Amino acid sequence: MTNDYKRLTFVYYCSGHGYGHATRVSAFASHLLNHDPRPIVHIVSSAPRHVFSDSVALGALYRNTNIDPVIVQPLAYRVDRQKSVQVLHNFLRDKDGKVADESQWLRTVRADCVLSDAAFLGCLAANDAGIPSILITNFSFDSVYSYLSTPFIDESPKQDPTLDALVPPTASSQEELAPDVPIPLEELRPLVDEIISGYRCADLLLRLPGAIPLPSFTVNPPLPSPEWVDVETRTFKHSIIDHLSQPPSTYKLHPQVPFSRSFLPKPLPREVRQAPLLVRPTDPEVYTPEGRSRLLSSIGVPAHLHNPDQTKILIVSFGGQVFHKPHSRSHSRNPSKSATPTASHGSPNGSIHPSDHPLPLTETQDSATDPEGHALALSDALKNASLSHPDDPYPKSEGLLRVLPTHLTLEPEHHTIRPRGHSQLRVAGAPPAAVPTSPRLPSQAQMPALVTIPPTPRPADGFDAPEPGWNPAEAEETGEGEEASILPDASWIAIVCGVPKDWGREDGEELPEGFFVAPRDVYMPDLTAAADVLLGKLGYGTVSECVDACTPFVYVPRPLFIEEHGLRLFLQCAGVGVELARAQYEQGEWAAAVEAAWLAGREAKARKRREGETGARAREGAKMAAEVVEWVARWQEGVRREGGGCVPAKAERVGSSDGMGALN
Repeated sequence: MTNDYKRLTFVYYCSGHGYGHATRVSAFASHLLNHDPRPIVHIVSSAPRHVFSDSVALGALYRNTNIDPVIVQPLAYRVDRQKSVQVLHNFLRDKDGKVADESQWLRTVRADCVLSDAAFLGCLAANDAGIPSILITNFSFDSVYSYLSTPFIDESPKQDPTLDALVPPTASSQEELAPDVPIPLEELRPLVDEIISGYRCADLLLRLPGAIPLPSFTVNPPLPSPEWVDVETRTFKHSIIDHLSQPPSTYKLHPQVPFSRSFLPKPLPREVRQAPLLVRPTDPEVYTPEGRSRLLSSIGVPAHLHNPDQTKILIVSFGGQVFHKPHSRSHSRNPSKSATPTASHGSPNGSIHPSDHPLPLTETQDSATDPEGHALALSDALKNASLSHPDDPYPKSEGLLRVLPTHLTLEPEHHTIRPRGHSQLRVAGAPPAAVPTSPRLPSQAQMPALVTIPPTPRPADGFDAPEPGWNPAEAEETGEGEEASILPDASWIAIVCGVPKDWGREDGEELPEGFFVAPRDVYMPDLTAAADVLLGKLGYGTVSECVDACTPFVYVPRPLFIEEHGLRLFLQCAGVGVELARAQYEQGEWAAAVEAAWLAGREAKARKRREGETGARAREGAKMAAEVVEWVARWQEGVRREGGGCVPAKAERVGSSDGMGALN
């Protein structure tokens, strides 16, 4: 590299909507900052500074501002369509002023390139400032808002009239779970058009794994996004799966949005490339007995439970809701301590990671930060659920464990209200106090309804792949009076993330045996690597860390998030995912799903533990950073040729189905 090399300045716009955007932005910003020569990187987001602590520690500059609207979620897996549209209305009302402000700021910091993780405002501002922009994401919010018109109804639980003696949930909890009503497509279309026009300004798309169609780049498939999903199976249609399986270089793209006449023409054509998985690094020491013990000791797990051959770990992490502390009626160990040590497990460089706190909601996300604004949590069924059955009705034999096909999931009409328990606690990912119960199936079929990810049809198969099998006659009968089972057996423990260290102490009791609370600043990639199964909601951050660590993932579906379909397909080909029906989650009937996930992923997990941290993801990220720097250099060289009066050679289209592609 010549001595007259100018340090590049990148401005990275990050959506404030959730954990996944922030973790991958911080991961890729860190790769850029480790590049030689090191560029300048600004991160602009409404997410708080501490969630970018990895990259800030390396020198990233942070600025907090409201750059995108967000989807309003009264629960971790529930969407308020009406409030979400109102938030979008309010944001678009002020959009032009925000674009002008950001465009001026980009010129002030002498930005060379804008990177955007799903924030369309950054692409608009870059185009207004005459700066190239790169979209780095697996989805875009035009598709998300368009999907609010889906006819699928995510109904609130209904009151069971036979439970008239039980205490009903509070009025505030019922108001929070307003009826789910689709937004008319005619109302959404002009709003979505404004979003997609912003994304259209981007010049390069680096499509992350777990992607759905991105209609601002590809001509097909077009919006509206509900047309991509089969209403009966609630999965992507075969044509969409086929589109996603094609190399990006084969896509027909929308034409480039030019700069204004104040700037030279754009020197490179639009392009879509497949990017590698962006994920925060795992400390290699966590795969050693000593490193694993240090991590578990920092959480308060006693030494005799550190051996992965004897003790299996379930991580529970959703993202800040209300939760009932589960109680156990069978005790085979001493109770866990309810207060966790103040010592925290750090990153590979030893720093503490407050970035794993639940993200505070921005001012656009309604008033859901007030605990009374959340729906109330797990019912008495979960509060009184045992950690394991003495006589487990669900055989551990892999051959006897069955799953329900997608079309046999529980329907909302089977939901009933159960009374609120007396020990309501904030935990990562609370369900409502209105708890759906299982439908009355024939007695021989009364087992938790598990839904595995439907297999991705291959074009060669004619999209006729069989559904997962389930034979009710082979499921053992569960007694009417039996407790729900949270953990499969006494060899399991559970670590709950995102709750205060004194969670469970206000009623004067200790946590039930086998339950532990992780420090709020625990480094989640390391904890995920130590886990045998993780239970949570389906989002990029958690999925990427589970795939990287070969940790099976049990997830509660979010039916109104279209991004989920792409992540399910990614889990199917790169990891293990088991869908736990919402009714079973809310009743504490987790054990069968946890067991199914563990059985499906235990061999890959064992290989990963033997292999340890290889650094492969870091090498992929470093390569991606180098190629982004090179792409900007090509752009600038084209601008110089154009500005010098020379006619630039026609830029070749570079495409790749398995990586960034060469930049020659």
